[in-house]
Order: sequence, then C-alpha cells, then structure tokens
Amino acid sequence: MKTAVFRKANFNSAHRLHNPKFDEQMNNEIFGLCNNPNFHGHNYELIVKLVGEVNEETGYVYDLKKLNDLIKDEVIERFDHKNLNLDTEEFKSLNPTAENIARIIYELLRVKIENKYNLEITLYETPRNYVVYPAN
Repeated sequence: MKTAVFRKANFNSAHRLHNPKFDEQMNNEIFGLCNNPNFHGHNYELIVKLVGEVNEETGYVYDLKKLNDLIKDEVIERFDHKNLNLDTEEFKSLNPTAENIARIIYELLRVKIENKYNLEITLYETPRNYVVYPAN
C-alpha cells in the first residue's frame, strides 16, 4: 500500500523578479513591487512529499532523517540567507519566481532520491501564496 510522508523545512532568501528582455515599465507592470532593484525577501516554507511503499522491515516509506539531511545539504545550504539572483548559480539567468524555485528544488532532490518514490515539492512564498511542483 502506498503511503505519503512529508518533511517541512524553512529558508530565507532575497530575490528580484525581473526579465532583462522587458523594459523597466513592462517589468514594473508584470512584477510590481517584486521588481524592486534593491531586492526583497521571503521566509519560504518548503514541504517535501514522498510517496512509496512501506518497507516491511523498517516500517518506513523513507527515513525522514535521511530526507532532512538531503534537504539541508541540497536546498538549505544552497539558498538560505542568500540573494537568489546574485549568490546562486541556479538563478543567475533564471527568474527566481516561486514556480522556478520549486522546480529547481525538485530537480536537486530528484537526482538524490530513487525513482521508486514519487516526489512533490510544495513551496510557500507567503502564507497565502504557494506552488506545487510537479502539478498532477
């Protein structure tokens, strides 16, 4: 029987939503205050969901300590207290929207977690704004 397990984590990052292909007026129209040239920050809440079969010997779907360590090593160390636009390779040329951040986190974790597990990323940018990747 498939079971879902979840692990929450938090990180704080600054970013600017901006597309260099657009002029300043269009960037302001599309991204509003998020286009602030001096950046702005969020307290992101990350929820990693894994779905798989319960191991009869351990009783686990996945060792949540191991998942916590992966999240810490692959996400928190990389993005916490960073300016995503300036301090990370992933967003040097990719607009750091919540949608793109969630996809990048998925890609970072997917290569570390066996494919027998379904992986889903939920990323809250604010308590009212969040994204889920991949969307099913």
